[in-house]
Amino acid sequence: MIKPLGERIVVKVKEKDMTTASGIVLPDTAKEKPQEGEVVAVGSGKMLECGKVAPMEVKKGDRVLFAKYSGNEVKVDDEDYLIIRQSDILAVL
Repeated sequence: MIKPLGERIVVKVKEKDMTTASGIVLPDTAKEKPQEGEVVAVGSGKMLECGKVAPMEVKKGDRVLFAKYSGNEVKVDDEDYLIIRQSDILAVL
């Protein structure tokens, strides 16, 4: 498993449906990049200038919305994950 460092978070991205409500199948090029996922692992927190570590606001298992083009995509054991900073998370669902 991946252990993120600092204020980084590992998210399993939720894939959107490949068909519209009327049954039209969308090709990969027409789909929007997903913005929702489940937190799989969190880092220890952000190091502040005073030397203290600010705790993370999200925890493992949270469903989150994140910025569309944020983070780095990685593949581990045939699973796709996204590693993002806590500041890229817009909301917890």
